[in-house]
Amino acid sequence: MIGAGAARRQSGDAVPVGPPRPAGERGLVLGVVLSLLAGCASAPARSPAPAAAAAPRFVVGEDTFAFANEIRSRNPHRPDLYANYCFVLARGVRQFHEFARFEPALPRLDRAGYLERIRRVAARHPWAPPLRPDDRVTIPGYRNLYEFSRDQEATVKEALGSRFWTLLNWTNWRVVLPVGGGHQERVAGEIVAEVRAGRLAQLLVTNWPTPELNHTVVAYAYHATDAAIDFSVYDPNDPASPGLVSFERRARRFWATRVYDTRPGRIRAFRMYYSPWL
Repeated sequence: MIGAGAARRQSGDAVPVGPPRPAGERGLVLGVVLSLLAGCASAPARSPAPAAAAAPRFVVGEDTFAFANEIRSRNPHRPDLYANYCFVLARGVRQFHEFARFEPALPRLDRAGYLERIRRVAARHPWAPPLRPDDRVTIPGYRNLYEFSRDQEATVKEALGSRFWTLLNWTNWRVVLPVGGGHQERVAGEIVAEVRAGRLAQLLVTNWPTPELNHTVVAYAYHATDAAIDFSVYDPNDPASPGLVSFERRARRFWATRVYDTRPGRIRAFRMYYSPWL
């Protein structure tokens, strides 16, 4: 089921990711872009993308954690702050989406039972193919991740584990590097391909060197217009409300249209956790 804010899968015109070009050039350019994507994308598009699409069964406020990654600057005196866990939460949302199923009619487990189930989900590589329903880890007694993590918050946080290795991930250095429009256009194309294939796409987003945004979000839907591709995202800092990251096709840049506690403006986006290396 798709939430009200998510774009629904529909037929329509193809989505050119970059700026509009003369009609005679479009077929050639599309072929070049797709060939470049083949070296980077986990699932390069093989046919024109519809004007809108969304990953199946994903609704912010149902398939997301009920608790937020907290921001230190907003809570400077709280010693028990659950901060700097955005990578853990974004990865965890993907893992539950791909590898778990909820069975509300089954009897609930004790704390130890839920710890074991969550750890089995979190142990799977987020880039692995989704499991078939019968092979997924069953979470009994709850309808969805939001309800489960609301009632079992401490257990879920413990089982998801430490933030340590996510902060030291070697791919985080990318935030300090300049990237060109071609790179960002390829990233936008990869997100479209992933969402169209029914998968979530996790992004590292930054406006470095401004000390404001070094963060991760999860794209689950897109809607294309002549000017931009708007990606609906789950933001771990704001678990109940969809965010919005846009790709401006003519400028070939990403824009923080609606990202929690971030001023609208230009950002850079990179894929995360889509292969053993990146």
